[in-house]
Amino acid sequence: MHRALLTALFLSASVTAAAAQEQSGAAPASAPAADAAAPALSQAQIAAFNKAVTDFTAGQTAQQSGDNATALAKYEAALPAIRDAVKTQPDKIENVNFLANALYAAAAANAALQKIDAIAPLYEESLPHWRKVVAAKPADAQSRGVLTGVLIQLGNFKLGKQDKAGAAPLYAEAIPLARKAVAEQANPVNRNLLLAALIGASQTSEDAAIKAEAASLSKAMIADGTVDAANKPSAQVLAQAAG
Repeated sequence: MHRALLTALFLSASVTAAAAQEQSGAAPASAPAADAAAPALSQAQIAAFNKAVTDFTAGQTAQQSGDNATALAKYEAALPAIRDAVKTQPDKIENVNFLANALYAAAAANAALQKIDAIAPLYEESLPHWRKVVAAKPADAQSRGVLTGVLIQLGNFKLGKQDKAGAAPLYAEAIPLARKAVAEQANPVNRNLLLAALIGASQTSEDAAIKAEAASLSKAMIADGTVDAANKPSAQVLAQAAG
């Protein structure tokens, strides 16, 4: 299950992270004037941030060509300056978004390199940033989708360590986000995100309504052939139990 989920992470990260680079490319030049109440970035911070944008772009190019080792090195080089900018100006949402995407892209590169233990800490670090981005941009379906996926992945990592108490609130947070995505566009990607959240919640909660919804959606998606490889084993069990 984790392999399929990590494959999905890798395939989607380049698109999301490329968007972050576009959004944040102009951030260093405008940073001092972005918010009169916020501390200005120093010239050294601006120079470091500019280099981080360059490193991040190089990482994207490497990742898209399949060179994940170079991509990871570039992302790791970029992250300290992006973190520093966000620490200095925590309300500058463009840079928060950039940091969230850079962490997500680094997780994807680690996944492609089978460095599984490195993924969860990057997700954990990115989570509050994704929450902040989604709160600031509630109409941004892409960011909501990434936040949903990060919540589910973290839930899966915790569940894999038998930490049901830690996993349960992550799935619970993911479910309404996934439901909203399906309500907006009921495509297989969004339905599989919802199914993944429901499957996780059904394993960490005694809520009969959640279990019934997970079983019903599993049955429907198996019937129409839209269930993905990551969800299929659990969906088959739930569908059989539903009769």
